[in-house]
Amino acid sequence: MHILSANELSRSYGDRLLFSGITFNLSAGDRVALVARNGTGKTTLMKILAGREVPEDGTCWIHKEVSLGYLPQEVSFEANKTLLENILLADHPVVHAVREWEELQDSDASPARLEAAMEKMNNTGAWTFDYTLREIADRLNLPPLKQRAGSLSGGEKRRLALTQVLLELHYGSNQHLLLLDEPTNHLDMEMVEWLAAYLGKSGASLLLVSHDRYFIDEVCNKIIEIEDNRLYIHPGDYEKFLERKSLREENESVNREKTISAYRRELEWMRKQPKARTTKAKSRVDGFYELEEVAGNQKKQDSVQLEVKMNRLGGKILELKKVYKAFAGKQLLRGFDYTFKKGDRIGIIGRNGVGKTTFLRMLAGEEIADSGKINPGETLVIGYYKQEQDLPPGDPRMIEWVKGIAEHFPLADGTKVSAGQFLQRFGFSPERQFTPLSKLSGGEKKRLQLLGVLFANPNFLILDEPTNDLDLITLRILEEFLIGYSGCLVLVSHDRYFMDRLVDHLFVFEGDGMVSDFPGNYSQFRRESDKGKSAEKPIAAVQPAVAAEVVAGPVQGLKKLSFKEKTEWEGLEARIASLEAEKKLIEAEVESGGLPFEQLQQKISALGKLVQSIEEMELRWLELSERAAL
Repeated sequence: MHILSANELSRSYGDRLLFSGITFNLSAGDRVALVARNGTGKTTLMKILAGREVPEDGTCWIHKEVSLGYLPQEVSFEANKTLLENILLADHPVVHAVREWEELQDSDASPARLEAAMEKMNNTGAWTFDYTLREIADRLNLPPLKQRAGSLSGGEKRRLALTQVLLELHYGSNQHLLLLDEPTNHLDMEMVEWLAAYLGKSGASLLLVSHDRYFIDEVCNKIIEIEDNRLYIHPGDYEKFLERKSLREENESVNREKTISAYRRELEWMRKQPKARTTKAKSRVDGFYELEEVAGNQKKQDSVQLEVKMNRLGGKILELKKVYKAFAGKQLLRGFDYTFKKGDRIGIIGRNGVGKTTFLRMLAGEEIADSGKINPGETLVIGYYKQEQDLPPGDPRMIEWVKGIAEHFPLADGTKVSAGQFLQRFGFSPERQFTPLSKLSGGEKKRLQLLGVLFANPNFLILDEPTNDLDLITLRILEEFLIGYSGCLVLVSHDRYFMDRLVDHLFVFEGDGMVSDFPGNYSQFRRESDKGKSAEKPIAAVQPAVAAEVVAGPVQGLKKLSFKEKTEWEGLEARIASLEAEKKLIEAEVESGGLPFEQLQQKISALGKLVQSIEEMELRWLELSERAAL
């Protein structure tokens, strides 16, 4: 069944048309990636579908039985409230039940009110809320839930918003639709892999914007592309999308050349003809004007071209000797040694918070070591692409900002181009160059930031999450440029595909200042790591590993049950029995073979959620039982 329909949607931004006449449907089970160039309105379209903005024309419809989860690019929270308090502000039946129960614990509520609140907790399955929240928060490496939201970084706020969306998914209806705008931004690689697996098991329908090609392949079964106000639907994975797109562009190029050739022939005929023409000639004249209009609409897509004249790199590049660094009470580096060599292509991986960005800042000379030496070579020219970039004061136009860096730019072939011509090579049309920086999309700002880095002709590139917010077209061109780049490259990225193509060894930040050097790319590292884990794990322990991890986790430093936990524990057994009975009923209906296909699908989805809920409740019951025995 259709769960979402977009019909003839149009939207502009100022005097700029973002998209026009966009029409498509999503059916239950669709898992779709939305692909388009930066600045063409992907984020605006997602906001319209989520009901956060309205289109200028067209309509959007979502099935009334579908529960909707939305992760926007820009998120905000109440700064004076804790992370938990912000989570409990969500408009969701389970959250309402938990919030009411929490509030009653600190009041002199009557037994009747407590009983009614307990009934809500039972009916919504909210007794597992604490456990589920802790599990998701741990996977996404959230700060303590008692911390105030005003102290969070941009990445932590995004992960908090993702936690809210995943909680709503976990406790949502059988028909759930997620709209996710760049869900992998500010996640480390482990988190991205976990998220892909979580979404894959959820059974939810998806529409997402992402630049992460491995993530798209793991999560999506269809790609929707928007280009030149037209919409193309590509079933299958990213590679099949590229094949179809390439074939389409080739056909369009052939047709464009044919149209232009025909127009030139007819233009020559028009110039040779006398003013007095026969009826037959007039018919050809009318045809010429029609052809002229078609030829005038043959617009060749602006393409990004990356070319730099790299500064010469001497024998000594950059040397780190016995470097120590601590920050905010954490040891980030402990006696780190490395001498960079020509052609080094190093990827940096590790969980968020282990010091990857601090390390890059030290390489760039923006952060000093606590002890040890960092010795740069005389010919070293560093280009540092930062994850966070503040806009310059005064909100200059794009062309003004670039001319402030340099009026002309030397290319790899020895020629020079003006600032405006260089902007055109980055896909910014002459009209677009007069746009104030504040009016650019997130991806356009990132592309412009990359331009600013390359303007210095660096021979040592440091890139901190360069793929965030870049469209897939620009990303492919950036990859090709970096593959041919002959200087040193140091890269932090959660995009596994990007890392696999560009690096040949890794600095693995393991925490507590320990950094290991792995000779290979990320996929090779994961294979070796998985082999090591399999070898370490005793055969007898493999089957119950998940249960053992959850049950054994709280043993150290156990505390007695609070009143709320005691009430939860006492109600869990009855709740589990109720769900088991419900599970048997659904299993009997499924096995009967008499259900229509749509109902059968719904029942199977409901059965999967029931099994998951029962497992979680059993684990929670075991945990609380152990503490109740104290």
